[in-house]
Amino acid sequence: MATRLFTRSLRYMMMFAALGAALGALLMFWLGASKLLHAVRSGAVADPLATTTMVTSVMGGTDAFLFGVVLITFSYAIMFGFVIDQPASSGPSTASWAWVQGVGELKHTLIEVILVYLVVDFATDLVDEATSVSWQTLVIPLAIVLIAGALRLLGSDANHRTADPSHGTTETTT
Repeated sequence: MATRLFTRSLRYMMMFAALGAALGALLMFWLGASKLLHAVRSGAVADPLATTTMVTSVMGGTDAFLFGVVLITFSYAIMFGFVIDQPASSGPSTASWAWVQGVGELKHTLIEVILVYLVVDFATDLVDEATSVSWQTLVIPLAIVLIAGALRLLGSDANHRTADPSHGTTETTT
């Protein structure tokens, strides 16, 4: 009985985490929309400096939207992977990408998102600092290479996943 109560309370905590990630995604979508609106305002001015501001705002907005999509994906995956039990006999009632094989797959996805964020951040920094690039900016590509190398060395079950056929996913290999 105590074990059942403990697991139920863990489910509520996971549900709280999933709802928090969904709220974070909504905030990121709001931030992305405001950055795109700033880009539209900058584009109305025919000034080369305004063009740089517009490009930076568009890249920042795209980055925010990307992060929002990732948070939605995590929220959905946590909710349907760890909180809601669905019997295998009921068939695929949720999207195949929502089913995670475990926390390791979520960690791997998070590292991939960090890599994409660093690439976009580096590109944004290059646009911002068109005249001179500081050594701090040049550390970012080194970090990207090191993180990508570590991710490659760790391997991934996500790339060679065989999912449960009841969830509608297929085997993928890379």
